[in-house]
Amino acid sequence: MFRVRLIEQPMPTGSKDPDVLLAWMLDSLGLVRWKSEGATIDEEQGSIHRIFRQTFLEEPLKGWDNAAITEFSGLSQTGVHNQMHKLREAGLVASQLSGRWHVNVLRGGSMAGAIELISVQARVIAKIRLNELNSYIKDSDKRMNVASEDDAGEFRIDISEPRPSVEGCDRLDAWILDMGIAGDRVKGGDKLARKIFIELASSERSLTLQTLADRTDSTRSRAQRVVERLRQAGIVDRVAMRDRIAMDVYAGLMRQFSARGEEWLMGRGGLSRLDDGVSKSLLDGAKKGKLSIEKVEEILKPVDIDAQRLLLNTLGGRMPYGYRIAGRNADEVTERVMSMIDRTLRRCRTVAQRLDEAML
Repeated sequence: MFRVRLIEQPMPTGSKDPDVLLAWMLDSLGLVRWKSEGATIDEEQGSIHRIFRQTFLEEPLKGWDNAAITEFSGLSQTGVHNQMHKLREAGLVASQLSGRWHVNVLRGGSMAGAIELISVQARVIAKIRLNELNSYIKDSDKRMNVASEDDAGEFRIDISEPRPSVEGCDRLDAWILDMGIAGDRVKGGDKLARKIFIELASSERSLTLQTLADRTDSTRSRAQRVVERLRQAGIVDRVAMRDRIAMDVYAGLMRQFSARGEEWLMGRGGLSRLDDGVSKSLLDGAKKGKLSIEKVEEILKPVDIDAQRLLLNTLGGRMPYGYRIAGRNADEVTERVMSMIDRTLRRCRTVAQRLDEAML
């Protein structure tokens, strides 16, 4: 069955070294899971790089059986079998049975051809799987009222054909596993990823990590790992919770006024960076003990969000962030994720073309 992990990475700009280009490609298709710092390309990429470089790149359509690959790579037959399974599953290699052995070729006869075929399959299967979101994501215009300030880092998503049903797992459980949301090492009966997804999909508001942890009877760190995988897949984004800023500024202002006084607030406390009217209103309220969360919210209304964030930091607080489904409805989420998939596949096609040219 087709299954590939797409990982967005910076392009290997300017390089014509086949090993560098191949290493980038194998990384982008999620075929190298573990790396060590300071290792060479061969050490870092390991056996799958060696197999691919010495066989399919050199003679794409020769028809390599596992016995020949074992001889070239120095791996055991079991090791070769496992690596070839990964290459076939990702769509890079095709095989047919010839006598006792499976004979393998590079799909399409070239790296560019193989990536083109992978791109077609990945797009169609991703669209099918993302359409399943319509059954779970609640439509909401309120959800996207605040602009996203998200920077999720590298895009990463698993794209997999629907697998056979497993006893005790419904379609949502299967979707969570197939899309990689539950992670690589899922313990039997662990439903945390499902619970967090349902909480986010049914909410019209951003939810903090602590809220998600409390609602799912989990720890904050475990909830964060699930949310990060959803962010990397483009399904969830992070947003500043502006409705919480006034509460945190109020708490910080009163605490620092009590501990350090007016002079500190105007200096290192950051009030002097605000307009005179705003800083005077906040300081007078603190001195007279008449400040409240509602009053702070009213006073800060004309202040730019970046200035509010800076004020909160100088008062010893941190910008409160929440997480939400990254669209008003499932169609918007699908469109967002598909654009990320297309961007990653375009990079793969460009590098595949360069890799073929480097092998001439």
